[in-house]
Amino acid sequence: MNNSVICFGEVLWDILPTGQQPGGAPFNVAVHLHQLGQPVQLISRVGDDELGRELLDFIESKGLSTAHVQQGHTHLTGVVKANVDDANEVVYKIVQPVAWDYIQYEPELAEAVAQADVLVYGSLVARQAGSRETLYRLLENARFRVFDVNLRPPHYTEEITKYLLSKAHLVKMNHHELVELMDWLGYGPVADREDRAAAMRWLAERYQLQAVCVTCGADGAMLYTGGQLYRAPGLSVEVRDTIGSGDAFLAALLKGWLAGDEPDTMLRFACAAGALVATHQGATPAITAGDVTQLLARQTA
Repeated sequence: MNNSVICFGEVLWDILPTGQQPGGAPFNVAVHLHQLGQPVQLISRVGDDELGRELLDFIESKGLSTAHVQQGHTHLTGVVKANVDDANEVVYKIVQPVAWDYIQYEPELAEAVAQADVLVYGSLVARQAGSRETLYRLLENARFRVFDVNLRPPHYTEEITKYLLSKAHLVKMNHHELVELMDWLGYGPVADREDRAAAMRWLAERYQLQAVCVTCGADGAMLYTGGQLYRAPGLSVEVRDTIGSGDAFLAALLKGWLAGDEPDTMLRFACAAGALVATHQGATPAITAGDVTQLLARQTA
């Protein structure tokens, strides 16, 4: 075992005004984990079409294996139309149904998940029964489950999101998602930073989570783990677009978690990784752990 991670879910093309770029949260997380030196595999599905073949080539060009990326003949490769008129708040139109809605259960996937240290999954891949049922079966094999909430209307339900939350050991969401989740759970309003902290503690206790992480955009992030709350401020950078920032954040947080770093150290590192990606166009620019550390050092100085 070498602290390996498996990311399960969508891989697709983000259709931007500047052209198409590969994306999908689990794919982005996997790329950033690999770039940060963390062994990782991707479980997904593409269509047997030109866009699918281009995606497989791109995945390999990023140094990732396509061994668990299925190719299907019945559905096209996924595309998302991204509206980036507001650089800080990207709006997505996600086409359905597509290939990644139909990830098939295979015994070798269960074996891979059982051998990995971490399984990362989100809510979007659970929108259709095909991939959702495969995910539910794989969750039973996973040792440590990381739920990247990632609510994209109208592609989620309260019931499924709560189930995915109930299976998690670590959950990551943004502050808007925290408000929505707490509303479903009958918790009450979450209006400011102190409310967020109390809500995170409540959520951790209710679902027996080892960690709850909430990203707050330019205001940084908060992490509740081991009965303690940690905060890290946002970094001051020139934003190109925020596509993939949350995914880089999660990858960096997991790298720190697996290395046994102190919570405040991993949270600061994760915030810097997210900020660094925001200074580039697209979700998966080439960044290294050294680049992240340099940005942190410059900001601290």
